[in-house]
Amino acid sequence: MSIPNSSPNYVPHTALGESQLRLLPWNTPDGKPCYLSADHDDSRLSLLADDIEAAQLDSGEQVLAGAKAVLGDPKAGERAVRFALTRASESLEDVIRIAVSRGGRIPGCGL
Repeated sequence: MSIPNSSPNYVPHTALGESQLRLLPWNTPDGKPCYLSADHDDSRLSLLADDIEAAQLDSGEQVLAGAKAVLGDPKAGERAVRFALTRASESLEDVIRIAVSRGGRIPGCGL
């Protein structure tokens, strides 16, 4: 499995010995993943993380549409293709991180 945000400091929640930790959709200022330990999914931080994940998924859909448009344009130059690929790879990192976070909260799932 790929490591979210390609961070060498990523530690899966199961390796921390805590099944209740949620991987948040942001890193610390020094690039380490952030985790949340909460008793319920209604905490302010959980709801903020949900909103950010939703925004990341919406952004990913827009990036995908833009990348498809660039790839479908035979006149698109190298600069446009590189930009589209860079944005697409950033969005893919976000989506993988969201999948790991959500999968880690499914009972019995070992993501």
